Amino acid sequence: MAELQEVQITEEKPLLPGQTPEAAKEAELAARILLDQGQTHSVETPYGSVTFTVYGTPKPKRPAILTYHDVGLNYKSCFQPLFQFEDMQEIIQNFVRVHVDAPGMEEGAPVFPLGYQYPSLDQLADMIPCVLQYLNFSTIIGVGVGAGAYILARYALNHPDTVEGLVLINIDPNAKGWMDWAAHKLTGLTSSIPEMILGHLFSQEELSGNSELIQKYRNIITHAPNLDNIELYWNSYNNRRDLNFERGGDITLRCPVMLVVGDQAPHEDAVMADSGGQPQLTQPGKLTEAFKYFLQGMGYMASSCMTRLSRSRTASLTSAASVDGNRSRSRTLSQSSESGTLSSGPPGHTMEVSC
Repeated sequence: MAELQEVQITEEKPLLPGQTPEAAKEAELAARILLDQGQTHSVETPYGSVTFTVYGTPKPKRPAILTYHDVGLNYKSCFQPLFQFEDMQEIIQNFVRVHVDAPGMEEGAPVFPLGYQYPSLDQLADMIPCVLQYLNFSTIIGVGVGAGAYILARYALNHPDTVEGLVLINIDPNAKGWMDWAAHKLTGLTSSIPEMILGHLFSQEELSGNSELIQKYRNIITHAPNLDNIELYWNSYNNRRDLNFERGGDITLRCPVMLVVGDQAPHEDAVMADSGGQPQLTQPGKLTEAFKYFLQGMGYMASSCMTRLSRSRTASLTSAASVDGNRSRSRTLSQSSESGTLSSGPPGHTMEVSC
């Protein structure tokens, strides 16, 4: 209560000499976010309440990085390994981050009552403007995984002027066909909800290997106190509509897009996948490097430091140069393409990355 009273007093103070109302509003917002580092906020939307967590302070003329997680996860279990990675720190120092939790997925969320109508993925996308309005953010760079990638893509189609770029990991833009539905129903007869969700998040090869990572996430999902809520989110994902966009078509994403797929994913060639691999968990170094190049292609972080992965590649290529200069040059160009420097194309370009 003491903190709330202090904020109220600050708001009632007159503007400083020469300070515009817009500047005062921005200063007030920055102060509020500074006070609430890592604290969750909730805002009411036409489709229910949505919870999000803000880190960092807004930077002038820079978008916020807004993340949306996959089914069976929340923002921490989906993105914490990536954003805590050493080389990612330079990025998060340059952008404010907004981590959105799908309704009922946040830590400590109560279980929805029986018969609760969970929002569709389209409706979840329509909640995002309420979050941005609350924070007074005008544009974002979206980072989504699986269901979260679909939600951000839908939001970008509906609100293209507010999205400067998208990082879409393991996105499947298509609705389930009849064969998919039959397979899903058959699987549901023999597998539990946690096992079906794990089959969505990871490949069969990964699940069979039963690594420490798989054991960790199997335990998280199987013993989740909000498992009933997770099932509702899972059902909404399985009832998604086609996004109906195609490159060069009338319905397409107007912003730069980085498509990312795990190397265990079944549709790697198209860089569109419904399951298999979680590169933000298993390959945070590669994803961080690609993300830096992507941001540079958008005109941000031009003086960004090289990642450890880039430094190791550069050292290797420099050594090779003493043996064969021409071969070194060709390898450097190949490595640059793989690392994402091709992202510096025109607006609306697509960068594809396999991790």
